[in-house]
Amino acid sequence: MDDVRLTPGMLSTLQKALAAGAPASAAAQAAQTAGDGPSFSDALGDALKSVSQAQATSSDLQRRFQAGVEGVSLEETMIAMQKAQVGFQAALAVRNRLVSAYTDVMNMSV
Repeated sequence: MDDVRLTPGMLSTLQKALAAGAPASAAAQAAQTAGDGPSFSDALGDALKSVSQAQATSSDLQRRFQAGVEGVSLEETMIAMQKAQVGFQAALAVRNRLVSAYTDVMNMSV
């Protein structure tokens, strides 16, 4: 399995998303008041929404570039595609780590 590491730019983006994140439910608000910040599930949900938004933006730019819309450059389109790909790879790495941790916990003898 390839090991995907967070770059400083990706880390700062995740930190900004965490800082700007608002709790989605009353349970999340209660958890946030009990702790120092947003819950892990809220942060993960926000990160996944960010990845989804990057993929949607990338797809939109691809369609607009292929249609020849004025003002959409190849460079802009390629950068959006790479951002979406890096975000997806990071999300996939987090998912793999979560599955691995879950498997380890489930295999522990009590």
